[in-house]
Amino acid sequence: MTASSASPSLAERLRRDETIVTAWSSLAVPLLAEALGRSGYGAVTLDMQHGQHDIASVREGIAATRLSGAHSVVRTPVDDFASVSRVLDFGAEAVIMPMVNSVDDALALVGAAKYPPMGARSWGPHRAAMLKGESPAAYLAGANRETLTLAMIETPAALEALDEILAVDGLDGVFVGPGDLSLTLSGGAEVVPGSDQVQTVAADIAARTRAAGKIAGIFCNAAKDARGAQKMGFRFMAHGVDMSLLMEAAGAASAVLD
Repeated sequence: MTASSASPSLAERLRRDETIVTAWSSLAVPLLAEALGRSGYGAVTLDMQHGQHDIASVREGIAATRLSGAHSVVRTPVDDFASVSRVLDFGAEAVIMPMVNSVDDALALVGAAKYPPMGARSWGPHRAAMLKGESPAAYLAGANRETLTLAMIETPAALEALDEILAVDGLDGVFVGPGDLSLTLSGGAEVVPGSDQVQTVAADIAARTRAAGKIAGIFCNAAKDARGAQKMGFRFMAHGVDMSLLMEAAGAASAVLD
């Protein structure tokens, strides 16, 4: 299976309320991103914030992911708005921006990701159009609708400004980071993403996001968290980090004679 303009986009699928589970790619190895896509994941997210990905590995990883038939997503570094337009030019279908704490942060994300008049993205999506099997003109016609902007909500400041952030035109949704949310809500005392407090806050974020007509996403540390998130109303869930998956499988394989 290969990605093409005839296949429904990630944006289309999420807007019609499908549930998409994305693998989390932290290793800068495009072949692993392709393997994750071929394993059954609906999407693969290449992590530039805490993962080892850089611009070069993301460029190749997006193409490898699209070759597998999975949707390609990139989490950029904090406030790296220059990389937003670059990874979209490479063919990413969605961008996750960490630490969006205000309307100004959300506006900066939209500005980098959307073409005028909605944003200020500059022109040059030739690789993106090629991967979609479209002409540049056809890509432009659908780009603002088909490329998703997701703002990470992971601080008390973001929670306080959530309704205003959700009201930003061109922001397609939010993505909850429960680890940092736990860290910031506790004032740096703990990282317990599965705590009752974090889960309660996450459910509230999902409800408010859906009420605003936007996409709710979240990082899930365990399968039970993903199932719980789906019940809360999240439809885009990350579950399964490549390094952890590899180590778990290697541990099982190495113990075959025990």
